Amino acid sequence: MTPRSLRRRLAVALLLPMLLVLVLDAVIVYHRALEGAYTGFDRTLYASARSILDGISLRRGELHVALPHEALEYFDDSAAVRVFYRISDERGLLLTGYGDLPHPEGPAPELYQPRYYDADYHGERLRLIAMRQPVHAVAAMPSRVVWVIVGESGELRRAFARSMLLDALWRQGLLMALMTAIVLAALRRGLAPLWLLTREVRGRGEDDLAPFPTQQRPEELMPLVAALNQYLERLRRMLKARQRFFTDAAHQLKTPLAVLTAQAELAEREPDSRSMRGRLGTMRRSLEDASHGVGQLLKLARLEQDATGPLPLTVLDLSAALRQCALDWVALARRQGVDLGLGDCASLLVRSHPSLLQDMVGNLIDNAIRYAGPGSAITLSVERDAECAVIVVVDNGPGIPPAERELVFSRFHRGSTAQGDGSGLGLAIVAEVAARHQAQVQLDDSPGGGLTVRIALPLAAPWPVLT
Repeated sequence: MTPRSLRRRLAVALLLPMLLVLVLDAVIVYHRALEGAYTGFDRTLYASARSILDGISLRRGELHVALPHEALEYFDDSAAVRVFYRISDERGLLLTGYGDLPHPEGPAPELYQPRYYDADYHGERLRLIAMRQPVHAVAAMPSRVVWVIVGESGELRRAFARSMLLDALWRQGLLMALMTAIVLAALRRGLAPLWLLTREVRGRGEDDLAPFPTQQRPEELMPLVAALNQYLERLRRMLKARQRFFTDAAHQLKTPLAVLTAQAELAEREPDSRSMRGRLGTMRRSLEDASHGVGQLLKLARLEQDATGPLPLTVLDLSAALRQCALDWVALARRQGVDLGLGDCASLLVRSHPSLLQDMVGNLIDNAIRYAGPGSAITLSVERDAECAVIVVVDNGPGIPPAERELVFSRFHRGSTAQGDGSGLGLAIVAEVAARHQAQVQLDDSPGGGLTVRIALPLAAPWPVLT
């Protein structure tokens, strides 16, 4: 597994919290074991103190101690435990035992009530019990109070807690190993569909762009499979567009190149320079037509290639963009004898790609110049329709019959009323750019004859902005 392995990340994410829980459980087990050991051994201390107290008697006003053997035999099981005791009267006079054994701090304990405490004694930590109890004589004499202090070293308690901790650690270690095996096996089984998908992707042929099946896939893999299928669909569209571009380019260049070849052969046979200039003029026009067609094909190819990603849009004044486009085409229109002018242009803001907007309007003007013919008039205007800014291009040419208005947006389709030269790509480019802008294109008859093209683009602001 690599450092960035998904299996390793999942295993760490699952096993590390489990390990922390087991460590926490071990700490709790140790403290519980130590608490239990203290409780059990404190009872032993109490039993020892009670046995000692039972062996103290008062005779003739004097305290006598008969230390019972059973008072200390509770600790005989372990040589590691050392037992200390001290028996004294109320004034502190030592009767027997270790005289420097420490008393509990604070006030003296209540009669018959044990007090447990920890203290250091000659560098050793002891657990002690202190009890005060009156001792009565057999005859009717005053009683005397005695102190009994019993202590033992804490080694046995800690050894008992360590034993329980080691036993718990052994069981938890075995449990951790078992859980690790279960988690790794579950990860292997759970990630099996991912490895299967990996083998499917790796085993695909170079020309196999079929979508991956989505049946019987885990729910978590569905977004990945959907993303792969979307990518394959974009790749299919790109390859199809590339193939269509080559086909269209061959179709578009076939006729101009044939004309050029024929005119070049005829020009070689012409003895007269005037006739040769005529042939060369025809060749020049064929070259211009070929260049124009190839340029339009490249625009279409670029639009189709960019269609796989979002179109970068900017807010611009549509009337200003339309005026600039008219200025770019007015010289060509004059040379062709066409009157190109601007009508009413409302200053409206739209979100658009400036270069593509210029291409779209330019293709509308170019089509009108080519097909309306010399002596025609073309008028550009901008108007508002509800929440849309509408580009209106009106000409007084032959127009397009209603039955053909859907077909003219196809590539290389020219209407039956079309005049002059053309490639049949202009309106296809217009439709493609309009689709990228989420705009609507509508073809209508012009008043008095001709064609009116209306392109509605969504407004970028709720109200017109004057400039």
